[in-house]
Amino acid sequence: MSKLRIGQVAQAAGINIETIRYYERCGLLADPGRRESGYRAYPPEIVTRVRFIKRGQQLGFTLREIAGLLALRVDDRATCDQVREQAEAKVAEIDAKIADLQRIRNALASLAAACLQGGPTGECPLLEALEHEGPFHTRSQSSWKLQSFQEDEQLT
Repeated sequence: MSKLRIGQVAQAAGINIETIRYYERCGLLADPGRRESGYRAYPPEIVTRVRFIKRGQQLGFTLREIAGLLALRVDDRATCDQVREQAEAKVAEIDAKIADLQRIRNALASLAAACLQGGPTGECPLLEALEHEGPFHTRSQSSWKLQSFQEDEQLT
């Protein structure tokens, strides 16, 4: 098969030309060599590698983690267990992020609910909470209620 130009690789993989150049700078793609004209000349199998990288990113893997997965892919001594371990670690990381986002969502929803409709911004619980460090406080009716991320963790 003939060599591909960078634009052809980008189009086949569904990405931007600059992304391919970035992957090269990161070491995820080997220097493809150049034609006499100076243009990059890629082997056709590079499209599969670029798609692998993009799919890995879609699953939440960092480029460094993807580099590790690519290394395992070509290592005859590597096992599927090693890949599974990396995937399970990524799942645990995603679960932690989801829990953090849920706590943030709950705190924000609580603060938004405490905002008095039509009240002055000087008495807005959400704006007050953003000004102060520490756990978020919301005003419920006439009393202040502590709403911290730590309390939310105890509920989950």
